[in-house]
Amino acid sequence: MIFLELFFTFLKIGLISFGGGYGMIPLIREEVVSNAWLTEERFLDLVAVAESTPGPIAVNMATFVGSSQGGVFGAFVATLGVVLPSFVIILLVAALARTFLNRPIVQAVLSGVRPTVVGLVLATGVTMLFTTLFSFSSVNDSVSPDFCAVAIMAVLLAVRLVLPRLKVKKVSPIVLIVISAFLGILFYGILGG
Repeated sequence: MIFLELFFTFLKIGLISFGGGYGMIPLIREEVVSNAWLTEERFLDLVAVAESTPGPIAVNMATFVGSSQGGVFGAFVATLGVVLPSFVIILLVAALARTFLNRPIVQAVLSGVRPTVVGLVLATGVTMLFTTLFSFSSVNDSVSPDFCAVAIMAVLLAVRLVLPRLKVKKVSPIVLIVISAFLGILFYGILGG
């Protein structure tokens, strides 16, 4: 039964999501946490791992959630569910691209959906920020700052803002991930944060 739940949950996410993998994060979070497949904290860990591993973030997240709930076959059905709608839609769009995308109604629909995607991604980012830095995910939670997480965020923000001013070209996200991993080992591992 879990396999059908995984497949149809991720099929729904893949079908109604716009904006790529980052646009899917709020929907995946809602489904995964409400089904008690992962806690909020484990979900945040999942996002970090999914961003750090090769491949599309939504596929990585579906694979990890499926694997945690149903092993290899769970990973397969969750991944199939999330990619199947995009695969079918891309085939249809490719077949109809010249006439379909230039229609005013299609342009109007896409223009209306874009702000929603930005809002969903922003809301998820703010939720992740408060949960990660302050262990605060709902109004009833008490605020308890994670000083190590705040310090890591401050260092990364400083690197991101200061280096371009020093005429260093734009900082690669890979460099930021490596710095944060090193700081995580230092603060949480060595210093026992």
